[in-house]
Amino acid sequence: MTDSKTMAYINMFAVLGTLENLCELDEKAQEILKGVKPVSIGFSVKGGPEATIKFENGKCTVTEGCSSCNIKLPFSSVEKFNGLIDGTVTPFPSKGFLKIGFLLKKFTPLTDRLAEIMRPSDEAMQNPAFFELSTRLTFYTLTSAIAQLGNHDPISTFSASCIDDGDIQMSIKNGPKANIRVRGHKMTTLKECQDAPRAVMEFGSMKLASDLFNNKVNSLVCIGEGSITMRGMISMLDNLNRMLDRVAVYLA
Repeated sequence: MTDSKTMAYINMFAVLGTLENLCELDEKAQEILKGVKPVSIGFSVKGGPEATIKFENGKCTVTEGCSSCNIKLPFSSVEKFNGLIDGTVTPFPSKGFLKIGFLLKKFTPLTDRLAEIMRPSDEAMQNPAFFELSTRLTFYTLTSAIAQLGNHDPISTFSASCIDDGDIQMSIKNGPKANIRVRGHKMTTLKECQDAPRAVMEFGSMKLASDLFNNKVNSLVCIGEGSITMRGMISMLDNLNRMLDRVAVYLA
C-alpha cells in the first residue's frame, strides 16, 4: 500500500531529481539540451512538494521551492501531479506560457528518455554502456527515494525515527556513491558526498545492484554471501533495510 503524498515527493525529488544525473551522464539528453538558453520550470503541488528544475549550460539542477522560475506548473492535488509522471495528466502553465515550446520540445523528450532508461527492455540491457547507465540512474533514484520515504511515508517515518544522526553511505563498488544524511530524524540524500559516514552499505558490482533493483536476487542471501558488505553502525543499516523494502513498493 502506498501513500499519494509520499509518492508525489518521490516523483518530484527522486524521479524528476534524476534528471540531474541524466543530463550529466547521457549523450542523448545532452543532445536534446544543446543550444538551450537558461530556463527554469517550477512545480507547485497543493498539499505537496514544490521544486524548481533549472537548465543552464547543458546542466540540470533540482531545488526545493518555486518562487523564482520562468515557467510555473500548478497542480491542484498530489494525485494530479502523480498523474503527470504516469502520463495521464497534461498540466497547463500559470506562468511562462510563451515558453511552452521548451516543455513540448525539450522537457518532454528528456522525461521520455529518462523513462526509457529507467524502465528498459531486456534487449536494451544487453548493451554494456546502456546497462551501466540504467543501473547508475536507478541507484540515484533509489537513494533519493529513501530520504523522501523517511520524511513522508507513514510506515518509513517510524524507521527514520530510530536512526541516530549521521550519514549512511550507499555505493556500488567502482561506481556511484550517495550519503543518506539523518539530522533530527529528517533525511536528505547527498549524491557523490565524500563526508565520512557512520555506516556503509556497498553492492559488490553493477550486475548485483541491477539484480537487486529488479528483485532478481535476495538481499539477505547476498549479505550472507558477502556480495553486499555492511560496516559501521549496524542499527542504522537495519532501519535502512526496512525502508528499502518500501522503496520497492513505491517504485514498482
